[in-house]
Amino acid sequence: MDEKDRNKETERIIVETLKEIYDPELPVNIYDLGLIYEINIDDRKRVKLVMTLTAPNCPMADQLVEEIDEKLREIPGVEELEIEVVFDPPWDKSMLSDEARLELGLM
Repeated sequence: MDEKDRNKETERIIVETLKEIYDPELPVNIYDLGLIYEINIDDRKRVKLVMTLTAPNCPMADQLVEEIDEKLREIPGVEELEIEVVFDPPWDKSMLSDEARLELGLM
């Protein structure tokens, strides 16, 4: 398996892991909510995750980022991890996956 394939496999595992982490206020995982904007993995297995929150003043933001950090660092193939929380573009309901829309009764 070459480096590109290993990075794709690591990204797949990261996405699966993110789908196990739920927003503290909604019964939907953070990936299907559309909170994850980017997952970048370089050739030295450094992962940069760019994400947002449903609201900039989310009282659970620190706990959510801490949970993400803990779970992603456990993944083989993740040597370093940086999580960047951004608010541009701001999150809105259009970012929900079809699964999230269904779960929230929006379909």
